[in-house]
This record gives sequence, structure tokens and C-alpha cells, in this order.
Amino acid sequence: MRVPVPATWLISAAIGIAGLLMPASESAAQVLENDTCLGCHGNEGFSVPGADGKPRQLHVLGDRFGKSVHGKRLCVECHQNITAVPHEPGLQVKVSCVGCHESQWKSARLEDRAKEAERMGVVVQQIDRYMKSIHARPSREDQSRTNATCYNCHDAHYVYPPGSEARAEWRLNIPNTCGKCHAKQRGDYAKSVHGKAVLEDKNQYAAVCSDCHSTHDVESPARTSAKLAIVQNCGTCHADSLKTYTGTYHGQVGTLGYAYTAKCYDCHGSHEVQRVTSPNSTVHPENRLNTCQKCHKDATQGFVTFEPHATTHDFARYPQVWIAYKSMIALLAGVFLFFWSHTALWFYREYRERQERKSRPHVVADDTLQPQGKQFQRFGPVWRAAHLAFALSVMMLVLTGMAVFFAETAFAKVVIAVFGSPKAAAFAHRVAATIMLGIFFLHLVVVAVRIGRNLGTWDWFGPVSLVPNWQDLKDAIAMFKWFFNLGPRPMFDRWTYWEKFDYWAVFWGMAIIGGSGMMLAFPAATATFLPGWLFNVATIIHGEEAILAAVFLFTVHFFNNHFRPDKFPLDTVMFTGAVPLEEFRREHALEYKRLVASGELSRHLVDAPSEPMTLGSKILGFSLIGFGLMLLVFVMTGWIGHAATG
Repeated sequence: MRVPVPATWLISAAIGIAGLLMPASESAAQVLENDTCLGCHGNEGFSVPGADGKPRQLHVLGDRFGKSVHGKRLCVECHQNITAVPHEPGLQVKVSCVGCHESQWKSARLEDRAKEAERMGVVVQQIDRYMKSIHARPSREDQSRTNATCYNCHDAHYVYPPGSEARAEWRLNIPNTCGKCHAKQRGDYAKSVHGKAVLEDKNQYAAVCSDCHSTHDVESPARTSAKLAIVQNCGTCHADSLKTYTGTYHGQVGTLGYAYTAKCYDCHGSHEVQRVTSPNSTVHPENRLNTCQKCHKDATQGFVTFEPHATTHDFARYPQVWIAYKSMIALLAGVFLFFWSHTALWFYREYRERQERKSRPHVVADDTLQPQGKQFQRFGPVWRAAHLAFALSVMMLVLTGMAVFFAETAFAKVVIAVFGSPKAAAFAHRVAATIMLGIFFLHLVVVAVRIGRNLGTWDWFGPVSLVPNWQDLKDAIAMFKWFFNLGPRPMFDRWTYWEKFDYWAVFWGMAIIGGSGMMLAFPAATATFLPGWLFNVATIIHGEEAILAAVFLFTVHFFNNHFRPDKFPLDTVMFTGAVPLEEFRREHALEYKRLVASGELSRHLVDAPSEPMTLGSKILGFSLIGFGLMLLVFVMTGWIGHAATG
């Protein structure tokens, strides 16, 4: 039965007058049942004049309320200051959802009602989250009230259990509920792919407001935590897209806890998201450049073909990315299989030889003819300074680069916190790269000048040249024979085959890591001449090649120079520049023999380094090794984690 508005006012007035005539003691003793309340509130159209003079609807659908989670509760359990019918004139009705639920939770715990305590505990957790949300804060328009209360969203009389048909209907109505306060956003949402699915197609699995903004702990979208949470919320429906996004620099910065790079809604839009194939979509090929230019002001047409969600597992859709990744994995596997095998065999053979005290191939010389207290100088001060600066810059590059590449690791977050932000780490990365490239090109100039001065007599494949030759291959084969006790340990000249590999590996690294790094550092210039998918390829190559370089340096290179039994625990030659003459004679027997025969040995002999120099070299050496091993653990942890998650 629908009651006309004037009639409801007359009923309310009559109830009020009757209340004045009723004895107070009788009113206080009365127990109000729900049927009593519904005697008035169950009438359709039942209302009272509101503060603004407009009717305030107080109608409750009794059958719907009875099916709700509160249906077995008395009305006065929530409306606790309603103690009599008619109500006292001027009574301000107050309902405390928080107090009621917390009280029930405490009672259930005290009375050991485990299931009820667990269920109510979830509600209390939601209350705690709500109390910290923007909805619980005072409204800007009216400081005396909060932005939104529980019943603004839940409609206290019609809260239904999860899984029920009524709950599904309530979910489909969430955009309209939120739209009471957020009308513009609701209008935009209604035109989006999400809104059409919910409001028109009645698809209860499509995204509604609370799926993106969360339910109880809603924050201002301007806050960093809210921006990052929305990205994760998008991933609950778009899991594959989230995974590929977190593999990009945009996503890696977000994983580190910073929100200044592009996120889902920066590219796709927020409330007005359209299908990618729609001409109205901000990421449609015709609109993509404008979208990119919101952040990259100088973006060129090449940006359009960048694939922010490319995966390394789909050859049909992303062949270039697939080929680049598989090629890099094959390279890493081949390099490490060979050199780690080489390392293990070398360690075993050299350790056994030392244990058995067997002699090694060396030049037989009369010890009395050797200068006492002298050492052989292998590297001059310029070489040593360049090596030190190069080593420090490489370690800085590994530290700052891997902190972004493996952004999900705890170590990465510590590193970025030390630097202050990903922007600061990126600056340090570029400074280190500049130093490394500067040393590399300066070295090329020095080598070019040296070759130019001796162009007529320079022996490209001679004993002092770092250019690989057939003898290096023969030495490597002889070394493997020695590993298996099938021949003597080979004798080496100025440069061993592994030293030459280390040297030329830098050229490879400069070309591959440096080249890809320059493309990523200057995207606008790159995209002017090259297609955008090369950014995807460059990202893969830059990261995987950096892993290769770091792991090789901190395992194979460290072993060859410091960790093999004849060198352990530290070789200081790259810090002092000199090596004991006996060690030089043993490690580079052919060069020693050649210099003795030519009478030039004495030109390379120097005094042994002073004690302070030796101590300083050891401190520096152990510090660099320790830092390198720490970086190795960092890289390997992240690498294994990536491999495990695909």
C-alpha cells in the first residue's frame, strides 16, 4: 500500500502527539518488535520532512529486509535510541555500524563462538580499513559529516550474503551507488567497456568501481599508494597484461613503490576505458602517439609500434621479442656451460696438483742469477687506474641496473632506498655508463696511437698483441688435456687465452650493452629512425647481456684471477702493477724465456711494493671482491626468481 506524502506527515504528527500523552514508564518498558516498526516504515512512500524541506524517505521493504544478513536482527539493535513508538519528538536517529559489529565480535570471542568470531573478525578488519580511508574523513563541503558511511554504500537494510542472487544485483548497482556522489565519473564509466558490460549487459564479472578503487580502504587517487594499488587491481582481471607490464621500465618503477611512470590508466584511460580496437581508445594506433606524448613530449612515430605488453613466449604475435630472448638465453647457456666447466676442471686439477706437490712446467733457471727482491711489472699506473675506474663503474652499473631489472626483490628496494629514488639511481647509472664509455674510448685512442707509431713493425699476431691467434686455440686444447691429466700444463706468453677473452669481451659488452643502453637512454632519437619494437628487443638484450657480464665477472673472472688455488685468496697485480718474479716465471714462462734471451728482462723489473702499498692493495682488492660477490648474490637471486616465474 502506498501512502500519500501529506498523509505520512499527518501520521507522523499523530504519533508524536500520542507519544506526549503516553506515560514515560510505559514507553520505556515497551519491547519493540520489527513488525511494530514495519507498521509505519513498511508502508510504501512513508517519509518525513527533511532538513531541506523535501520528503525524507523512510520506507523499508519488509520481505527484502527479512532475507538480508540483518533480517533476523531487531530494528532497535541498530537504532538503539529508538525506545518507544511513537518516537520522541525531535529525536536524532543515530546508528553505529562500527560499535555494533565490534561488540558482536568481542562477544563471540569471549563466548568462544569460533565460526561467528571468525566471520565478525572479517567485518572488523573491514571497519579498520574503512576508518583509514578517504570515505571516513570529514567532507570538504560539510566538516560535520564524513564523506561516506557504511550504509551509503551497503544500504543497511538490504545487505545480502556473498553468492546470493540479491548480492549479484547489488554488485551490478555499485556504479549507481557510487554515482550518487561521483556523478561525472559514473557518466564516463557508463560509456566505457566496463560500464557497458555491467549496466547494459548485466555482466556481474565485469569491473565495477570497487574492483579498481578497492572496497573499504579507498584512498584519494592522487596518492602514490592508491595509484599503485589500482595497477594491481587491474591485474586481478588482466593478469597476463600486468605481468608483461611489470617487465617494462614503467612497471619496474611501480614495483619499487614509485608512481611517476605510466600506469594502466595513463595509457588506457580511467573511467572511460575503451576496447583497444575502438577508434575512441587512447591506445588505438591512430591515437597512441598523442597518448605517449602526454609524458614523452618529444615522442615520434616510432613510439606507436612499441609493444608494452609483449611477451617472450608468443612467437606468432611478437617474433622479434621471442627471437631476441631465446637467442640471449642460448648465449648465456653456452657461455656459462663452457666457462663454468672450464672453471670447475681447472680448480680440481690445480688443487690436486698442489696437494700432490707435483711440479709445473717452468723455465729452469739458476736462482742465484735472479735479482733478489725484484718483481716484474705487468701493468703501468695508467692501466691500473683505468682498470680501477672501469671496475667501479661496472659495479655501479650492475647495482643500479639490476635494482630496476629485479625490482620485485627485497634487495632492489633497499638499493633504491639508499639512492633515494629510481630517478637518482638512473642518474648514477648514466654517470657510471659515461665513465665506462669514456675509459673505453680513451683506451681505443691510446691503442690507435701506439699502433700508428709502430705501424711498419707492429705484429698483429705477435706475442705482445691481444689479437687472438691459432696459438690461443692450441693453448686452450692443451689446457683441457692437462685438466684430464693427458698432457703437461701449457706454458704461456704475455697474454693467456682467457686474458684475451676478458679483453675482447669488453668490446662485445660495449657494442651490445652500450648500444642497447644508448637506444633506451635516448628514446626519441631512436624512434625517429627505428621502429618501436626495437625498444622491446633492446630492453631484453640490455638486461640479459648485463646479467651475462655480471655473473661472468663475479664467477669466472674472479676465479681466474683470485680464487683458483694458485692465486687464492687475492691477486694484487692490478693494484700494485707488479708480480713476484718467480710467479711471473711460472705463469708466463714463454715471455720470461723470451725476455731473458733478449736481455730485456731487467727493463721490466721493479722494487717490490712498500708495505703500505701492499696493505692498501689488499684492502681495496678484498673490498671490491666482497662487493662483487654481494652483487653476484643479488643478480643470481633475481635471475633464479625470474626463471622460476617464467
